[in-house]
Amino acid sequence: MNRYPLWKNIVVLIAVVLGLLYTLPNFFGEAPAVQVASVKATLKIDVKTLARVEEALTAAAVTTQGVALEGTSVRVRLADTDMQLRARDAIEKALNPVPAEAGYSVALNLVSNSPNWLRSIGAQPMYLGLDLRGGVHFLLQVDMKGALTKRLDSIGADLRSLLRDKNIRHGGIGRETQTVVIRFRDVETREKARGVLLDNQPDLTLTEGQDGADFKLVATLKPEAQKRIQEYAIKQNITTLHNRINELGVAEPVIQQQGADRIVVQLPGVQDTAKAKDILGRTATLEVRMVDDEASANPGIMEQAERGQPPAGTEYFVERGGRPLLLKKQVVLTGERLTDAQPGFDNQTNEAAVHLTLDSAGARIFKDVTRESVGKRMAILLIEKGKGEVVTAPVIRSEIGGGRVQISGRMTTMEANDTALLLRAGSLAAPMDIIEERTIGPSLGADNISKGFHSTLWGFLAIAAFMMFYYLLFGAVSVLALSANLLFLVALLSLLQATLTLPGIAAIALTLGMAIDANVLINERVREELRVGNSPQMAITTGYERAWATILDSNVTTLIAGIALLIFGSGPVRGFAVVHCLGILTSIFSSVVVSRALVNLIYGRRRKLDAVSIGQVWKPGV
Repeated sequence: MNRYPLWKNIVVLIAVVLGLLYTLPNFFGEAPAVQVASVKATLKIDVKTLARVEEALTAAAVTTQGVALEGTSVRVRLADTDMQLRARDAIEKALNPVPAEAGYSVALNLVSNSPNWLRSIGAQPMYLGLDLRGGVHFLLQVDMKGALTKRLDSIGADLRSLLRDKNIRHGGIGRETQTVVIRFRDVETREKARGVLLDNQPDLTLTEGQDGADFKLVATLKPEAQKRIQEYAIKQNITTLHNRINELGVAEPVIQQQGADRIVVQLPGVQDTAKAKDILGRTATLEVRMVDDEASANPGIMEQAERGQPPAGTEYFVERGGRPLLLKKQVVLTGERLTDAQPGFDNQTNEAAVHLTLDSAGARIFKDVTRESVGKRMAILLIEKGKGEVVTAPVIRSEIGGGRVQISGRMTTMEANDTALLLRAGSLAAPMDIIEERTIGPSLGADNISKGFHSTLWGFLAIAAFMMFYYLLFGAVSVLALSANLLFLVALLSLLQATLTLPGIAAIALTLGMAIDANVLINERVREELRVGNSPQMAITTGYERAWATILDSNVTTLIAGIALLIFGSGPVRGFAVVHCLGILTSIFSSVVVSRALVNLIYGRRRKLDAVSIGQVWKPGV
């Protein structure tokens, strides 16, 4: 009567075994480590870098527990924090002899101590939040004036292209503080341009003026447009920060808006503030400029430019192959006009390349510039951490339309992939300054973990003592089912690589209380069936069946509340909701399926069962 078919017992057994396997990595802890990564898209981490790291550690007499090339970084495992600091200093000196021109990020980190056989099956410890693992916290101030300035620069380029399309001649377009000034030779041309701009630029307010012989149109952004640009700026910055950090491999960051113009960034597990700043600053923006061919071909001018004295209106750069160039300061196109960047190959040379897709305005600007500059050189700059590098400077052979542009020139496939990745990460819509930074050490996180663990442990022991005292053997079965529930929950959090925070530990404690409630319902139902005179075997069957509907209803209603918290909550509330929802699902399985399997194993094979160990069954009138 009370027997599970073999397949159900096998399912329960497999679930328990998998739960154990995926929970195990959380018990091995983490080891101090030093992580070496590149801060430039053109600088690769490979076996040569690994060899340089090993040489530096050997020369400094640093004993390691392993040095390995993992993905796009080198990780060095150390025995303790003192050795970790020594290793960091030795590697820093070897890889970055000139700190101002550092090409590598050498950061303190923590890595899992899980054995290789667990990692080979995908068993990883769950992520820990900033309050448990430690890490870095930044408060960033968004420069709203900078957002308006950047938008006005873009508008200036749009106006130049628009007037060119309408065949309206002007005496120059430039930004002056928070305005764009357009100069004309006569009033008639100014009035014609005014009508065109009013039709095509509804966000601008135009005022007339005169400066000597020049007639001016002064364009300013309307208040509603300024507000919209500032709101977009902070949203775009948050999106860009997400893209940078996620695509560059930082797990489970917290990036949230605070107030009207501030952003909070939390990076769990990163102990080095400098490393965190590198991550936030590591991005690439694109600029297209024209090469000053005449000046670049003059050796005397190039020597002066190399000494820091370039001609007015130009800047000195070095092409990827080492060839110096003088570029005009005027930016033809920026990365803001990019809609996509994908790695690929040059159809003619079969070399690695990056294929860019421009938006409609960018495609129009690029088409106009290439049409007017046939035979001249156009440089494509990749700017990282404020420093520009000329990726390629080809000669324009013909007009390029359609919004498809290719970057190529002495790039490996990996470099093309990384360059495309960084360009997709985007640029900031407005500059940001770090106004607050703090590091939460791992010792504080360990203290929080200890307190959370002990609170959950004592709660579990109190529940177990009560259940076994009040329900005897059925109480012991309930405790085993509760243990399975905790096992499944931790395994799921680890498998899904969810982030556990202090609110998450509170959710685990709450889950234990709710899970035992389901077993209390089952045990009381079985008692009721025994009171009315049913046989023990019938009481077990009926008790589980009648309790199931109540258990399902109560858990579904609680799950709805948890899903609402998950959808509309943020930060700690969302962390609580994730564990809460998963805990409800595991408690339903453990309290009904696992406990029933245990009861069946104990009583199911007995043909004649006179009584069950479920505590005192009070009968009416007795």
